[in-house]
Amino acid sequence: MSTTRHVIRTTVLVGPESAGKSSLAAALAGTRPRADNVAGATLAVERFTTPDHTYLDTPGLVHRLDSASTRATLDVLDEVEHQILLVLHATHLDDELAMLLPLVAGRRGVVAVTHWDRVQDTAAARRALERVAVAAGVPFVAVDARDRTAAPAAVAAALQAPGVFTRGPVLARAGWRIEPPHTLLEHRWLGPPAGLALLLAPAIASVWAAVTVAGHLEPHVEVALEPAAAAAHRLPWPLTDVVAGDYGLLTMGPLLLVWALPVVLVLALLLGLGKASGLLDRLTTAVHPLVRPLGLTGRDLVRVIAGYGCNVPAVIATRSCSSCSRDATIGAIAFGSACSYQLAATLGVLAAAQRPGLVLPYLAVLTLGALAHARLLARHQGTDPARLDLALLSGRAFLARPRWADVRREAATSLQHVTLRALPVFLAIVVVASLLAATGAMEAVARPLQPVMAALRLPGEVALPVVLASVRKDGLLLLAEPDTVAALDDAQLLAALVLAGALVPCLVTALTIARERSRRVAARLMGRQALGALALTAAISWVGLLVVRS
Repeated sequence: MSTTRHVIRTTVLVGPESAGKSSLAAALAGTRPRADNVAGATLAVERFTTPDHTYLDTPGLVHRLDSASTRATLDVLDEVEHQILLVLHATHLDDELAMLLPLVAGRRGVVAVTHWDRVQDTAAARRALERVAVAAGVPFVAVDARDRTAAPAAVAAALQAPGVFTRGPVLARAGWRIEPPHTLLEHRWLGPPAGLALLLAPAIASVWAAVTVAGHLEPHVEVALEPAAAAAHRLPWPLTDVVAGDYGLLTMGPLLLVWALPVVLVLALLLGLGKASGLLDRLTTAVHPLVRPLGLTGRDLVRVIAGYGCNVPAVIATRSCSSCSRDATIGAIAFGSACSYQLAATLGVLAAAQRPGLVLPYLAVLTLGALAHARLLARHQGTDPARLDLALLSGRAFLARPRWADVRREAATSLQHVTLRALPVFLAIVVVASLLAATGAMEAVARPLQPVMAALRLPGEVALPVVLASVRKDGLLLLAEPDTVAALDDAQLLAALVLAGALVPCLVTALTIARERSRRVAARLMGRQALGALALTAAISWVGLLVVRS
């Protein structure tokens, strides 16, 4: 009795960033694309499988940038002898084919020409595409990567009979290069500040939403919890302190939820809109002239802004940064990207102190500190700003109407992160702080740090929130304890928030940096960050005292 061996074919998808590889791979496999990339950039090799086929979606290639994600793609091409699905933009077909053909020359494969809807689909355009296909030696399939019906069927049919990529240059040309219409973002003088304003808009909008929504909700939540707090005082020690003490679950927990959910939801929706519409890609080139002197590119700044949602995926996204700017980008994220939990906790502290107006100076100080920190790191690495040239990227991104399903998936992912990861860790921090306060151990924990606090013109009570914020950034919400905020003037409160937020990355972010860059590099980056945060905190606190006295 003979058996037939079941063969599973493998196809490797290769192409520039934002060409639609992930959407096409997911459509070929009959599944949904993942929502864990940043600004349309796949960060690692992803596997999509069917019973008969495996599709390897590789990170997008960026012209001549020596990024970790680009090296991951090249490693797959070196190791795997499977057929290639080369995915190119229809709008820049000739340029991208000339750039990427040497990487796949002599391999079996097919070319998918995505975003074909941008080309005037005439008989002449189809004939030009056929001439290029003959010259390249492989079938060309014109598809719209967003079409989840026609696109996978046409590409799957072509993969049944692949050709062999020519080893020589392709002499035939499509003959077109299509760029989107110019907007204010391309204006020489107005474009950079307009782009920066749009990049910062999600953080500003989330702050406004939190202040507006939480201001209405917080009084109602306090009234609703009064019976539970009264009942908690009848519990045995130390449960009374854990449930309803100064750091108790009923005291601190509602503050996090009331202030965090509006921040997280608005940030997720706005960043999702930016990714799905192509606006984040367009902002990349707009802001580049502003940040290049600092040793960053516009692409890097997008990663820093994405860190306002969560630092961890933003750090992972730096795989697509150039090696000469990656550490500076990571430093800027860890120092100044106030993640949604840190931002929400900060707003809660300012609300408890009845000083919400300090939120704008807080964000401004963090942003300026992050950019200065990035410049120092870039200078230490010897980064030449002239090397950070975005003209090497594919042309400006087209703007498209975002699909609600994509935006909703982004928001759902962020909310899931809050409920399943952030909230349990914060509740554990609250329990630990309550027990330390109830047993009198809090003073023992804070005592060794009191000389440091004194040098920064801060009371010793600030030490514990700073320590716990190093585990999880929303731990700085413990600064909202009434006696603590009452003892701080405006400069001290701002300094304490900066110290707790920027002294070191949270534990999860620190581990991510170590995994991405090695423990030695992570230790060096965090050591420099701690020194910078201490210097900035001292400046805020002592200069603030001089201003008050004057």
